[in-house]
Amino acid sequence: MKNKTILVTGGTGSFGRHMTNRLLDLECQEIRIFSRDEAKQESMRVEYGHDALKFYIGDIRDKKSINQAMRGVDYVFHAAALKQVPSCEFFPKQAVLTNVIGSGNVVDASIECGVKGVVCLSTDKAVMPINAMGMSKALMEKMAQASTRDLTESDTCVSCVRYGNVMYSRGSVIPLFIRQMKNNLPITITEPTMTRFMLALSDAISLVEFAWNNASQGDVFIKKAPACTVGMLAECLLDLFNSKSEIHIIGMRHGEKLYETLATAEELRRSDDMGDYFKIKIDSRDLNYAKYFTEGDVEERLIEDYHSHNTTQLSKEDLKNLLLSLPEIQQELGCSG
Repeated sequence: MKNKTILVTGGTGSFGRHMTNRLLDLECQEIRIFSRDEAKQESMRVEYGHDALKFYIGDIRDKKSINQAMRGVDYVFHAAALKQVPSCEFFPKQAVLTNVIGSGNVVDASIECGVKGVVCLSTDKAVMPINAMGMSKALMEKMAQASTRDLTESDTCVSCVRYGNVMYSRGSVIPLFIRQMKNNLPITITEPTMTRFMLALSDAISLVEFAWNNASQGDVFIKKAPACTVGMLAECLLDLFNSKSEIHIIGMRHGEKLYETLATAEELRRSDDMGDYFKIKIDSRDLNYAKYFTEGDVEERLIEDYHSHNTTQLSKEDLKNLLLSLPEIQQELGCSG
């Protein structure tokens, strides 16, 4: 990545900022931050004060604004999205316009401008989705993969990464629980037996780097991750912060799952196990409908989906150590001390 020009859509978000830090470490020539929030861009401009950062106001729904930012770019990391489950449930059209149509604009502009590669960020909620956010991300993956069917390996390489909960990302439960504890409020849990993958933001960055180094057209990459119950997560945070807050169970919200799935059995059948990662190859079936309706795969039933109930389960001690490794938690504990 040294001396390359990189575009990060949604670059002012949690992922975008961490990706920017990594790209600065790699001595990129230019890092273009593309987003529609001028206040966050100004805050980031002042905070970083780095000549390599260039800021572009625009919306991925507006293809002209993306094309303008895309000229001369070598690689694109596409993180811009509507990510909140309740927001997408109430405004599904907005989820489609941003996560599907907008992502299509990013991929199309990348191909038209001849960038070397684009990596699109997806979520475990895209696998067997039950909510509008997951459905829109699943369609984003399908759209990205479909765009590669007429491309060669020498053309723009389009790939996706898929990961579960990023610990302490904006809108996640960990900062919510900490806020509740610091204000002496009860910790509100929807369902304590619910399991979720636990992934540090640094691991999400590593996953993206792995994708850009190993992708072929249409690949989806997954980083294997441990999981824990939401109940255990709350208990560990109470211990670490020495909090007396009670736990209130409020029941599962609309659009939530008891566990999250990162890969289906069908996907695992056509994936490469690359140690810490799965590389899921594009579905190579064509419009020969026999492969959809009359031909099956007996062996598929012997493989289990990869989900947060059957992955490695963290012990309390392991989870506490993982939490303590997060800079944000260290800062919160320092402030509380």
